[in-house]
Amino acid sequence: MRQHGPLQGVPGVHGPPVTLADPRAADTQAATEPAADRAAPRKNSVLRSGALMAAGSIVSRATGFVRTAVIGAALGTTLLGDGYAVANTVPNILYILLIGGALNAVFVPELVRAAKEHEDGGAAYTDRLLTVCTAALVVLTAAAVLAAPLIVSAYTGYSGDQQSATVALARYCLPQILFYGLFTLLGQVLNARGRFGAMMWTPVLNNLVVIAVFGLFLSVSHGSGGAFSDSDTRLLGIGTTAGIVVQALGLIPPLRAARFRWRPRFDWHGSGLARPLRNAGWLVLLVLSNQLAYWVVTRLSTSTGERAVAEGLAGGAGYIAYSNAYLLWMVPQGIITVSLVTALMPRMSAAATDGDLGRVRADVSYALRSSAALVVPAAALFAALAPWVIGSVFEYGRTGPADVAVMAGMLTAFAPGLIAYSAQYVLSRGFYALSDTRTPFFLNLVIAALNAALSAAAYLLLPPRWAVTGMAAACSIAFTAGAVVTARTLARRLGPRTGTRTQRRNTAVRTHLRLLAVCAPAAVAGYAAARSVDRFGNLAGAAAGTAVIVLVVVLLARPLRVTEITDLLDSVRRKTGR
Repeated sequence: MRQHGPLQGVPGVHGPPVTLADPRAADTQAATEPAADRAAPRKNSVLRSGALMAAGSIVSRATGFVRTAVIGAALGTTLLGDGYAVANTVPNILYILLIGGALNAVFVPELVRAAKEHEDGGAAYTDRLLTVCTAALVVLTAAAVLAAPLIVSAYTGYSGDQQSATVALARYCLPQILFYGLFTLLGQVLNARGRFGAMMWTPVLNNLVVIAVFGLFLSVSHGSGGAFSDSDTRLLGIGTTAGIVVQALGLIPPLRAARFRWRPRFDWHGSGLARPLRNAGWLVLLVLSNQLAYWVVTRLSTSTGERAVAEGLAGGAGYIAYSNAYLLWMVPQGIITVSLVTALMPRMSAAATDGDLGRVRADVSYALRSSAALVVPAAALFAALAPWVIGSVFEYGRTGPADVAVMAGMLTAFAPGLIAYSAQYVLSRGFYALSDTRTPFFLNLVIAALNAALSAAAYLLLPPRWAVTGMAAACSIAFTAGAVVTARTLARRLGPRTGTRTQRRNTAVRTHLRLLAVCAPAAVAGYAAARSVDRFGNLAGAAAGTAVIVLVVVLLARPLRVTEITDLLDSVRRKTGR
């Protein structure tokens, strides 16, 4: 691998040093520097990288909200919107199902390992890994486009014009699989080099393209309220896929700046690709089990949407409502947890390669505690302010108050699961750093089985107005159970905690309990504040409620000794000179 920065000094390596040092130099430094002196630069480096990615993710999510609002204004939460949501979501589902999850979890640990073990810094290994993955992506994409009718039928129960329109859209959207894959491959190459920002910023380009496409659709659409015309289908399908193409190509300038040049290599035999491919196989099974559960939710929620329409219920209670609430629910985890863990992953992988399980445990604990400091308040905000937050984002065009009420109920049901979802993401990366993808597969079966079973129960037992809300609650319960089981399993794998008594007592569980004690009264106060200004609109309610939640969390953090929040506040004060 042509590793730049993290492995400065390895033969064949060019470029200035970035996040990590040469491993041999790190060993020498570790022997001569006090542990506290080494920890601070590592922590600061992770925080800087995480902040850069979080900034990109915030801008990406902000433009994503605009994108979602424009789509909602154009399509609403009717069956028309459901059809587009399915056609545009299926490529992402198939990509993650067939290869994406494997690329995300296996790539960085393998590149870090190759950089340490190969004489050329892993250059040839990286070329081969990129080549074999790209070849697989091309084959999978072509097969998916040909099988579009079967794929749509598998995820929906549509027939007639709804089926035809969704299949036509899917044919235009399914080539996204290739470009999702290229985006992930090239982005992980950058991450392994300590270049974390580009992968978080280029999705902004995708959002801008889709916003422009739907803006054009709103102005020139020839479709009726219940069907797409052929020109509508071409515009939305090609335009949506163009956004993913631009997103992937946006990584080329950062790769050139990192002096990375990919030379396709087909000499795969005996090149050491067996281990990553074997690990990837377990991840494909993991994602398959996860997507089977999601398939259950998709089928049941689209069926519920049709039942709701047939019964004349106010507000769309189908798949797109679930999808919109889920999209908003994932925002804190995408901004906070993903940014932090992405910055930590190369370091965790290097520690695992060295056999230093204590460092892996310390990094996992740090990620759990640091992400929880913002994720737990975000979950409280969603639980308390769901009607105002949903209304601020979605109540435009064809999306009315009844639709907002349905989606708000779903977001409230999702909210408790955000904490466990974030923790599960961190814990699974601890296993991936150890190059263990087999254990997470079996642990994920707990989540998938519970999610599918509880979603089916919600569909069978609840009326159409509340069935999909029950599916959102099922997701929260499933992730909570999965996070508990995963945490116990990883703790046994990493061994007992070490360090001072204070360090041993500063556990992720204690941090979460203190944060819950802080955020419960904050949520109550935030809800009361939003209600008090409700007559001024959704934006006023969301702003007032958020301000009160933040204020209460800040005031209670120090008395309740939530050091993750107080340290963050102290850092902000130092940087602002106050």
